Amino acid sequence: MSTRFSSLSSKLTRLAYSFGCSLARFGGFVCSTSCIQEKQHKRQHEKQQEKQHEKQHEKQHEKQHEKQHEKQHEKLRRESESESKTEIAVEYARQAERLAQFSPSQEDEETGSTQAVEAKFITPQDPVIETANGGRLPAVPIEEASKLNKLKDKLEDRDPSENEPVKARIREARDGTIHGVRPSKEVSEQKEGTDAPLNRQKPPSRTNPLFPPLPLYGPPTLLRRVQCWTFLFSSAILSFLFLLVIILGAAFTSIPLAAEHVWMRLKGQDPDSRRPFYHEERKRRRARQAAERAWESRAENELNRTRDGGESRKGAEEFIPLEGGPDPIICDARYYARRVGLDCEIFEVQTEDGFIIDLWHLYNPKDYQRTDSSQRSPHDPEVFPEDFVEHGRKEGASGPQYRKGEKKYPVLMIHGLLQSAGAYCTNDDDSLAFFLAKSGYDVWLGNNRCGFHPRHNLLSYTDPRMWAWNIRQMGVMDLPALISRVLSETGFEKLGLIAHSQGTTQTLVALAKEQRPEIGEKISVFCALAPAAYAGPLIGKMYFKFMRVISPMMFRVVFGIHAFIPFMMTMHSLLPGKMYGAMGYRVFSFLFNWTDDRWEMDLRDRMFQFAPVYVSAESMRWWLGRECFAKQKCILATREEKIIEDKEDEQEDKQRSRSASDNSSSDSDEDSSDEDEATEKAKAAEMEKKQLDTTTPVPKDQNPSPFPNSRISSKHTSDRSRFSWYPPNTPPFALWVCGADDLVDGRRLLRRFERNREPHVDLVHAKIIEGYEHLDVIWAMDAIEKVGKEVREVLWRTAPERAREVCRVPKGCAGVKDFYVRREGKETEDCGQRERENVKTGMDATSGEWSEKGRRQVSGGRG
Repeated sequence: MSTRFSSLSSKLTRLAYSFGCSLARFGGFVCSTSCIQEKQHKRQHEKQQEKQHEKQHEKQHEKQHEKQHEKQHEKLRRESESESKTEIAVEYARQAERLAQFSPSQEDEETGSTQAVEAKFITPQDPVIETANGGRLPAVPIEEASKLNKLKDKLEDRDPSENEPVKARIREARDGTIHGVRPSKEVSEQKEGTDAPLNRQKPPSRTNPLFPPLPLYGPPTLLRRVQCWTFLFSSAILSFLFLLVIILGAAFTSIPLAAEHVWMRLKGQDPDSRRPFYHEERKRRRARQAAERAWESRAENELNRTRDGGESRKGAEEFIPLEGGPDPIICDARYYARRVGLDCEIFEVQTEDGFIIDLWHLYNPKDYQRTDSSQRSPHDPEVFPEDFVEHGRKEGASGPQYRKGEKKYPVLMIHGLLQSAGAYCTNDDDSLAFFLAKSGYDVWLGNNRCGFHPRHNLLSYTDPRMWAWNIRQMGVMDLPALISRVLSETGFEKLGLIAHSQGTTQTLVALAKEQRPEIGEKISVFCALAPAAYAGPLIGKMYFKFMRVISPMMFRVVFGIHAFIPFMMTMHSLLPGKMYGAMGYRVFSFLFNWTDDRWEMDLRDRMFQFAPVYVSAESMRWWLGRECFAKQKCILATREEKIIEDKEDEQEDKQRSRSASDNSSSDSDEDSSDEDEATEKAKAAEMEKKQLDTTTPVPKDQNPSPFPNSRISSKHTSDRSRFSWYPPNTPPFALWVCGADDLVDGRRLLRRFERNREPHVDLVHAKIIEGYEHLDVIWAMDAIEKVGKEVREVLWRTAPERAREVCRVPKGCAGVKDFYVRREGKETEDCGQRERENVKTGMDATSGEWSEKGRRQVSGGRG
């Protein structure tokens, strides 16, 4: 039993041992397994850390690589930009030199740097170059100026949209022509439309079919010098021969008239007795001779009276003559002003493209103190500065010299083609300028560029850029500069503008929609004497045809690229006044079919002392060449548009005739009594009387003009507003048309207004003077009666109310009560039509007679 128990115990012990060993082995296995797992987990963790470290390392490496790449890219970009900037700078320097006054090698300490800096757009069509030395250069094509500005924008990292915008102005014509600078399609689709900066617009190469682009002349290189001297040499010979032909033609055509005069003298007759104002001329001649003889004794008596302590009689006279004696016949407006008791001072005005032009100021030395020469020097070229009105009131020439209520309303007068402002000063007291000055206006006489003394702030006479201009530059540059200077010297917000012939042309051009219409806000009324908008039959004369048939290049070969026939000015300076005046009259009479029948014979030589002046060959090419005025026969419309307007007028006339015939047929059944016949006779007699009365305007319903006013439908009014030449801010117009003017067609311009083709323009006065020729409107002996008095009244009637409150009432205007008021708002067009219907277009039929009324008003030479 024990043995069995012990064996069982040993078995159990072995079993326990084996179980313990197994358990130990299992524990070791478990332990080894956990160790393995721990090791594996540790290895995995280490791998994860290694991977994360590798990733971080890779990221850092990538970042460093990216940074290095960015640095390299930035370096390359900077190098590329540097190269691009260098290219732009080189291109800008080339363009600046191309538009400069001199090349860098031609500059010195005296000239300074004349390289172009930037193009300043005065209007969308008129860029001028600002140079490094502060000067300005004219005659720059739009494309060249735009290129300079774009390069500067890129070079200085400027945003073109931040530049001051210049609005693109266009005018649409009936024939589809677009006048002015048109923005590109890209710009026109933007929100800003025409307000987009000019730098971002693409103007066409030809901005206007009536105003072709001017030639570009760069710095004076050797090639350009050769070109200039070639044209100077060819034009000196050929233009002299052309002038010689004209002189010989004038001489030959004068032979029959001279022979007739000699024959009448041999018969004991006076050939001058056929002149319309013969007796008045003889009376004035005797009065002038007596005044000349009395001048020296009068001056001596005045001197003796002053020495003796006596009172001078000058205080009793309003205008004391300061010059007298025989007329030396000289080109000096101040001398002739002093002969009638006035005086004249000359202001120098700088235009926005650098020209220096003369502005003459007439004044009464008894109530005005002559300004210092420094005050009359040129101002900055900018026009209408911000404080120009206040400056004129406090520091201007005439602004501070007159008290409130004693001021004089300013009037600016512009001369005609080949003339100077002295044309208004040749008829003693009957000169329009002197008449208005003595009536109480502040008269300023404006001269256009070059004139008798061509001057520019940078350019010289031989530089062709000084002569690269035409009528458009005279309108958009010269006229605003003159208006701005007058207003800045007088302290007024507006002035009255009077112009004759070419002066009317430059004004009509400047006020057009696509040119510089904003100057209309500075003009109270535009008085146009012999307005030159449409060509007359003289444009077809043989010598004018010669200029029209030759090509532009041939025109430059014959007449050059500088002044037009400068030999005329040489003759002016060398010949005695009397001889030059006689020859000048014969030549101009031959060219333009003028006669001196209505001029005072003794003053004729004086009249031609102020002509001709220097004008550019380009301006004469615009008038007479094959591309512009001579071809289109109009300053602002093409021939095609004129044909369309003629057809419209014909249709309207037919409709009016049908309407009139219908009315007459409906009234034909009515019986006419003897009383009605008497009434008709009385009306006819009254009509005849009014036609003979030169100062009585003919009523509208009895208007003998072939172009009566007409009612236009609202659709026509809308279309004509669209196709009109002028915008709503245009000042009122007053027209004096010469009935026998072959040089220009003033009747057609008047018809344009009467047909309501300009709904935004109020026509406040219109008159046709039958028998008057082109210059009679300023030089005829009865011009003050027929024109001057009416101009004086129109100026005062249209003056702003604020101006009338501070000004003295001009002589002869005390009875004026019906003052002009411009109608504004949505009914402007209709009101403008009604305003024109109230205007009485006068027809003066007595210009060839010397009426008793004219004798009373003009006798003695005192207007």
